[in-house]
Amino acid sequence: MFLRDLSFSAVLLLLLSVQSLHGSALPAVSSYEFTAYRMQQFNLAQEKHGCRGAIVVAEARSADEPVLTRRCVIMKVPDFTTEKYLEAQRQNAAAILILLPRNISNVPHDKVQSFMVSESEALLKETLMPVYVVPEDEQLLYMYEEVKQAAATRTSSIFVRVLRSMVTATAFQILVSNNAPIKAITDNAIVTLEGVLPGAGEDVPTIVITAHYDSYGLAPWLSYGADSNGSGVTILLELARLFQKLYSSPSTRPPYHLMFSLTGGGKHNFLGTKRWIEENLDHAESSLLHDNVAFVLCLDTLANGDELYMHVSRPPKPDTPMHSFIQQLEEVVSSRFPWVRIGLVHKKINLVESTVAWEHERYSLRRIPGFTLSHVEDPKSELRGSVLDTMSQVDFRKQKRNGIIIAEALARYMFNLSDKGSPKDVQVFRGQMDFHDSRLSSLMAFLTSIPRATQLLDKEPSHILLVNSLEHEFKRYLQQVHRHNFRQDKRDPDITFFDQMNQPIVMYRVKPAAFDLFLGGCIAGYLGIVYYAIQNFGYLYTKLKAAVKSKHQ
Repeated sequence: MFLRDLSFSAVLLLLLSVQSLHGSALPAVSSYEFTAYRMQQFNLAQEKHGCRGAIVVAEARSADEPVLTRRCVIMKVPDFTTEKYLEAQRQNAAAILILLPRNISNVPHDKVQSFMVSESEALLKETLMPVYVVPEDEQLLYMYEEVKQAAATRTSSIFVRVLRSMVTATAFQILVSNNAPIKAITDNAIVTLEGVLPGAGEDVPTIVITAHYDSYGLAPWLSYGADSNGSGVTILLELARLFQKLYSSPSTRPPYHLMFSLTGGGKHNFLGTKRWIEENLDHAESSLLHDNVAFVLCLDTLANGDELYMHVSRPPKPDTPMHSFIQQLEEVVSSRFPWVRIGLVHKKINLVESTVAWEHERYSLRRIPGFTLSHVEDPKSELRGSVLDTMSQVDFRKQKRNGIIIAEALARYMFNLSDKGSPKDVQVFRGQMDFHDSRLSSLMAFLTSIPRATQLLDKEPSHILLVNSLEHEFKRYLQQVHRHNFRQDKRDPDITFFDQMNQPIVMYRVKPAAFDLFLGGCIAGYLGIVYYAIQNFGYLYTKLKAAVKSKHQ
């Protein structure tokens, strides 16, 4: 009886000591599987971009930890900065796992901008360190808070840190166990759509309106491209609907062919535009691009800001169609939207560089006059490619306003309203001919419902359906609709993508190795107490009996 009580007391003492040191009970789930999305990986113009690693077997650590070597660094959006990213690389961290919030609008604007800048800088070069992005959930947030708390204890005394590490700390093991090698993908098809509204008369000039429809960001599977360039695609489709009404009647049909195109590969050197121009100029027997092209209007990132920048490769000369259109644009803005600033950004094409900054540069290289309209001034702006470019970044009022400005300026130019003495504030599109709020929002919601990264658009059924739906919109309003599927030469591809962009990851909750040593020491101590009690039972019994007898006397 005495030995049983002594054993029970020792066990109880051990449990109480462990419980007193433990800050919070571990969740019941000891492992958790989720899907994470790997950072971009592609080769373009002999340059390698993105991460070239996929396998991760490492313990999770906060970015605040001083030692990150062979650890998987867990970050939220506010944590991900260029400095911390480079520090993880410098210390040979095993991987980075970024938790993406479900609602981007809850993240402060300055943190969103900082993340976008760091994201664009990280994508400029290659890294061997695997980088994954995953939407937040309860289990992942719990892990983040635990590793964050563990990092905070480094400011405590050495005794507290050792005790917490040995007894209370929860270690999280991150495992990506796919041992298959990463394979190159060179058979991607880039789809370009075109359609025409024929003008009145013969041998009339052509105006081309174009936008690229693909998206770009840190992880292809999480790149929804709302502002860049869902906004440009949406405005183009609305322009097609509105001008179709004008072209449907001989009395309101202007003396211009209006050609629309939606191009793929826009986020990768505008490869779809390049191939489409080559198809029309070098291979087609007849094409509107062969004839008199007034100008090409490229729509890019138009769902925000109170500025409209016209990006050109060379300043337009007076009495040219481009110069006349700019004048019409300025008249519409000054008469109806005087708070909007119109700016002209001139950037020469550097023939030494292998990449172009804007879509109109593809046309300029073939001596076709063109320009890009955007609320973004810097072509290298972080706003043009981010996983945070979601619907929360879109201002529908400003997107609609920009669409109205473009539509009215085009109508004034094509009908030569200024020379006919029409008032500057005349409205061609109003009532049923106006931009429809419901259509704008539904088109944007559809475009941002699935990621539109270039490497996904011809592989997944849902992505193929999106391109088919865009083709259907063209056929509703335009004539001579053609779909061009440009496939690369596998021997000399323009761009090479890689697989394993989405990976199953297992997170294990375990105690650190120090805990096993601590527990082993406790058990050894307990067994030592029991052994001592057995070996000295007679002595202990005599002492205890004497103590009890003296107490009763």
